Amino acid sequence: MSLATELNAKFAEFHANAPAELKEPVKKSMSDFIASYNLDDAIKVGDKLPEFHLQGASGDMVDSKQLLANGPILVTFYRGNWCPYCNITLRTYQQHLDTFKAKGVTFVAISPELPDQTLTMTEKHELKFPVLTDVGNKFAKKLGILCPQPDEMRPVYSAVNVDLKAHNGDDTYVVPLPAFLLVDQSGVVRNAFIDPNFTHRLEPTTALEWISALDN
Repeated sequence: MSLATELNAKFAEFHANAPAELKEPVKKSMSDFIASYNLDDAIKVGDKLPEFHLQGASGDMVDSKQLLANGPILVTFYRGNWCPYCNITLRTYQQHLDTFKAKGVTFVAISPELPDQTLTMTEKHELKFPVLTDVGNKFAKKLGILCPQPDEMRPVYSAVNVDLKAHNGDDTYVVPLPAFLLVDQSGVVRNAFIDPNFTHRLEPTTALEWISALDN
């Protein structure tokens, strides 16, 4: 089963079973953001990835320079461990981790969630790659991949027991787009997947095609 098939099934399940007072705000916020998001504001292929120095799930600090010293990196941003689409995606990428490693590529996941939440995500799926905290979405902001949540989404989060303030340590209700960036060892973005629809994610098979073409 492809990642897209699994994500589409999750989306269909939500819209089949969720009450209207949850579905309608989600549907509206999605369509409004898709219509308003300007991809030209986001980081692009050929750009240099800004350096980052972020805390990992176990409290360690992870530096982009150190990662790139070992080879290319495949970076993804995810919204949080509360997001079912993010859980499915990271679990799926974990299954391909050995292949990435064999090709000399380090997979890295970043979210605005506090370290205790990234630790929860890491332990829940037994993730073997760096899961990092971008406090206040500062790094995501540099890349132009922020997705502010409208006020009408706050009751939705409350209804499903998601406290973004507790997860992220602030009350901004801003999450990153689930972007994917393949960065070569010189720090240049060679491929990018940035989609304003948060249910869309890069297929691992496509990521592997990107990686295979790095030396071409």
